[in-house]
Amino acid sequence: MRRFVLDTNVLLAYYRGNLLFTVIAEDNGLHDPDVILIMPIAVKAEILSIALQNNWGEKKYRLLRKMVDQSFIIHTNDEIADAYAEIDAYSQGRLPGNALGLSARNMGKNDLWIAATTRVVNASLITTDADFDHLDGTFITVNKYPVKRNLIQ
Repeated sequence: MRRFVLDTNVLLAYYRGNLLFTVIAEDNGLHDPDVILIMPIAVKAEILSIALQNNWGEKKYRLLRKMVDQSFIIHTNDEIADAYAEIDAYSQGRLPGNALGLSARNMGKNDLWIAATTRVVNASLITTDADFDHLDGTFITVNKYPVKRNLIQ
């Protein structure tokens, strides 16, 4: 089984009907029967907040429910909290025995929870931003899709 965590920005591409999501889904076989979509509780909270703040209509809300229903929601636990602490210390260049090799990277708290969950469930993270680049190959596998204008509808 292949496991993927979709960052909130990828879910936004899905909800907006952007070609970018179609490319991501095809590249990673997200609709294949051996794929498990995992949704950290931080992603669910972010996307629900965005829906409320933007007063999403019934159509977008149904898409939201469809994606949530197709995903395994992962709540935080002690193992994820330990991974959060380790990733945060590493990102700040202060993890003993594991040098960052770069200047400190301040990650948003939700991004830390997303990365920690991705690590613990042994999934690959799909994102469109650079917030997780420094973790790729060290803590998690990051499949990054930079936003290109020709893929945004």
